[in-house]
Amino acid sequence: MRVIAGQYRSRPLRSLRGMDIRPTSDRLRETLFNVLCAGNPEALAGSTWLDLYAGTGAVGIEALSRGAGMVYFVEASKAAAELIAENLRSLGISAGFEIVKAEVGKAPGKLDALGAVADFVFLDPPYQMREEYAKTLGALAGSKLLREGSVVIAEHEKKFDPGEAFGGLLRFRKLEQGDAALSFYRHNRS
Repeated sequence: MRVIAGQYRSRPLRSLRGMDIRPTSDRLRETLFNVLCAGNPEALAGSTWLDLYAGTGAVGIEALSRGAGMVYFVEASKAAAELIAENLRSLGISAGFEIVKAEVGKAPGKLDALGAVADFVFLDPPYQMREEYAKTLGALAGSKLLREGSVVIAEHEKKFDPGEAFGGLLRFRKLEQGDAALSFYRHNRS
C-alpha cells in the first residue's frame, strides 16, 4: 500500500496484520481521486475531509498529499488509531489533521466541538456491517458537519447498494471496480 499522488507520492503506508482492516486498494483510491479531481490537480487544495472508519488512514493521507487543508480521521480501534498516527509520522506530516478515537456514531459531537465542516467525507465501514451505511449516511445528512455541495463517498461491496438518498444526501454517481464500488453523494439542504 502506498500514497498514489501528490506531495507524498509513492511513499509506503503500513497496515495491521490479522485485524479486520481492509484498506482501500491503491487502484480504487486512484479512481476515487481521479473522479474528485477531474483533471484539476488543485481541486482539493485547502479542502476539509472526514475519513470515517479510517483504518490505516490511507484515504485521508492521500487527500493531504493532494493538498487538503485538514483531515479528521475517525477510528474506534486503538490499534488502528495508533497506526494512522504512525503512518502520518513516517511521512513527516505534523499538522493539518486530527485523529478522533471514537465510534463513528459518537463522533459528530466531537467533530462539531472541533469546528469540523467537511467538503468531502469518505466512509468505509467493515463490509459485513451493512447497517452502518444507512446509519452513518442518515446522520451525516442531518448534521452540521456538511455544507451545501459537500460530497460524501461510501466504499461498499459491489453486490450491496447502500441507497440512493438520505435526507439531503443524493447519490449522483456509482462506480464499480472489482468486487468494490464507490457511491458518490452530494449534500443539498433544500
